[in-house]
Amino acid sequence: MRLSPVILTVVIASLAYSTPPEMAFSRLLPAAPALAAAMWPVLPTVLLGTVCLFLMIGLSFVFPDLGTWWTAAGIIAVTVAAAYGSHVRLQRERTLFHVRLVADAAQQVVLSPMPRRFGSIEIESLYLAAAAEASIGGDFYEAADTPYGVRLLIGDVRGKGLPAVGAAAAIVNAFREAAYGEPDLVNVARRLDASSTRYNAAFPPEGPMERFATALLVEIPHGGRRIGILNCGHPPPMLLNHGKLRVLETADPSPLLSLAGLIGDDYSVDTFDFAPGDLLLLYTDGIAEARSRDGEFFPLAAWMGRQPPTPPRDLLAALHRDLLHYSRGRLDDDIAALAVRLCEPRGAESR
Repeated sequence: MRLSPVILTVVIASLAYSTPPEMAFSRLLPAAPALAAAMWPVLPTVLLGTVCLFLMIGLSFVFPDLGTWWTAAGIIAVTVAAAYGSHVRLQRERTLFHVRLVADAAQQVVLSPMPRRFGSIEIESLYLAAAAEASIGGDFYEAADTPYGVRLLIGDVRGKGLPAVGAAAAIVNAFREAAYGEPDLVNVARRLDASSTRYNAAFPPEGPMERFATALLVEIPHGGRRIGILNCGHPPPMLLNHGKLRVLETADPSPLLSLAGLIGDDYSVDTFDFAPGDLLLLYTDGIAEARSRDGEFFPLAAWMGRQPPTPPRDLLAALHRDLLHYSRGRLDDDIAALAVRLCEPRGAESR
């Protein structure tokens, strides 16, 4: 691709030299510097235009009736315009590069790298942003090894792309504080709701739609065989136990974040068995709502039920691959997932 302007110049010059003058292929020479402006810096673009000009002058000695001066004037005009276009393109590329640096910095704040293991608990994460110009959007997750057990958070702010980053950051930062200080998941959820509400009051969303977030809180006690789940309107997690799939639906869903002031803060925690070897998948709705070319949703439950016992990293690698293949690489929403596995205690593994 980088050499295509040179190839185009050689092709046009060869055709102009080898065909009758009436065909006037030489008049296509201005196309070469115009193409160069799309991929080359300013100086190489000007140099190519100069080469085309000299080629046109050279052809005029072979074919005196080519209308050399009109074509030469066209080459000069297109080269000047191409040089300016190349300059503008480079400035925009620099701006886009800095925007991406800011997005990467925001990603480090909201989605900081997490350890892959907390004691006997293995954790792996996956994130894909729908916005092509950013590496982060409105989905978020976090994990913390607290005195009360390993606590997990995954959620989704309404919207996608950079406008949703601030709301996600407010929730994640609140979780990082509350997870260590609150002994009860209900109080953690209330602090997340308060943080989200304060952020929305300080930075109101554009348009008439309210900004809210779904969230899922999970607590895995140290050495315990049961987990607590508090679901604030989020898709239910899936548990794979020796090839059997179970969707962990909550009996009484809790209110979405930022809506507790309107519908009440009646939060509830459900408990489920979580044995060594079990694989727990937390995910956002971008995964379940990914569509194929014919509009069918990704069959997440069926896909999960077919997976063999595997480490969390391999599970999410397979999910990433199959999801992109199913949607043909076109995502309509941000995607986040956490895969968690409870391993046998090291003493039991040695025996």
